[in-house]
Amino acid sequence: MLVLPAIDIKDGTCVRLYKGDYSTAHKVADSAVDTARQFEADGAKWLHMVDLDGAKDGKRVNSDLILEVRKNCGLNIEVGGGIRDMEAVEFYLSNGINRVILGSAAIKDPEFVKAAVKKYPDKIAVSIDARDGMVSADGWTDTSEVDYITLAKEMEAIGVKYIIFTDISKDGMLSGPNLPMLDELKSSVKCHIIASGGVANLMDIVNLAALNIYGAISGKAVYTGGLDLKCALAAANAVEEKSKETE
Repeated sequence: MLVLPAIDIKDGTCVRLYKGDYSTAHKVADSAVDTARQFEADGAKWLHMVDLDGAKDGKRVNSDLILEVRKNCGLNIEVGGGIRDMEAVEFYLSNGINRVILGSAAIKDPEFVKAAVKKYPDKIAVSIDARDGMVSADGWTDTSEVDYITLAKEMEAIGVKYIIFTDISKDGMLSGPNLPMLDELKSSVKCHIIASGGVANLMDIVNLAALNIYGAISGKAVYTGGLDLKCALAAANAVEEKSKETE
């Protein structure tokens, strides 16, 4: 299982939120570049980055800083936030970003998602962020009437290979991921599932790896020290190796 440390950008600063509430944004690091380099030094292979302003405004806002990180580290990077058209997809991919994340577009413009997946089948992920099981959009400021499983199946049908799932009630709360929802999601589609929200400690990593989840994103816990990234990577690898031995 991959462990993806997260860098969320708001107003050019590395921040974290509580339950997706922008008013709770608080600075967690001085430099996005230095933070990414430290994650790489700790052994991470992937970095999850979100342009929070872009997610809310529906356009690229902090892309210059994201590309500065891209130029200064060797990590694979996935980026989300404000990617609502093919121009934005191609902007990031042509500048070395390894995977782009489409969120609100999955609800509001599925034809765009379909076109993006057709053109870049291995470089598109869809973020499904749910509040009480219902999908939210526009930086979590708008909750739809679409069930997260329903949307996941629709995305799988158009060729999406990667789904990033967040239970908004868990995000930034360090209360553990929503394992039942993730288990149901994994049982409902064949996509690679990346879990986000609530990862607080090593046991959460072990539990997610035991579910055979493809990846786990950790934000707040790696900044507070509640989760040691090196240990998390080792634990995820250990569970995966043990699983292979029993197959």
